[in-house]
Amino acid sequence: MDRPTILVVEDEPAIADTIQYALESEGFQCHRLEVGAGVVELLDRQPVALVVLDIGLPDLSGIEVCRRIRQRHDVPVIFLTARADEVDRVVGLELGADDYVTKPFSPRELAARVKAVLRRARPGGGQSPSPGATFALDEERRQITYFGKPLELSRYEYRLLAVLLKKPGRVYSRDQLLELVWDAPEASLDRTVDAHVKNLRAKLRDIRPDVDPIATHRGTGYSLKEGL
Repeated sequence: MDRPTILVVEDEPAIADTIQYALESEGFQCHRLEVGAGVVELLDRQPVALVVLDIGLPDLSGIEVCRRIRQRHDVPVIFLTARADEVDRVVGLELGADDYVTKPFSPRELAARVKAVLRRARPGGGQSPSPGATFALDEERRQITYFGKPLELSRYEYRLLAVLLKKPGRVYSRDQLLELVWDAPEASLDRTVDAHVKNLRAKLRDIRPDVDPIATHRGTGYSLKEGL
């Protein structure tokens, strides 16, 4: 069986070497670029399972590279960043980044994050919902299906939707969702929740553009509509 290819876009050779060693030790093969130019062209030419993308590249910002990727490809993206700037993180989430790793990081942790994102991106063989079911939640496989189709969700998108699914009609404030869903809620902003809801709605709309199951309660938060 072919080993999944991970594209590592990182301009610091020592960091790129460490990432490559960690990923190849876990059975992946790596392709490396030191600049953002050419990333999309490479994705056009060859299959890549996931992109590890440094935000601080010498030519283009990782944010801009991710924007260009998203215009043509659905490949999962994990950002590497040396900055703790929340605005950068939120912008990345709005573009559909699947996860973040902040420098300095453990190579083993990054490899574990890569494997977790790829598991979520793989079409699930979990529960078989009835044809008329709107949602089916398979917590063991961390998979949610929508009208019979598996959703490709980031870690926090999955957690957020799972919370809403468990109590349809209940209105959760943004602060409550941060506490229930995020690993470090004190380091996140209300806008982070809004960015994830925006991404969720886009993915649900791709499957059923005529249905909007998430209700916005202005000044309060969000709920899943009852009776779906």
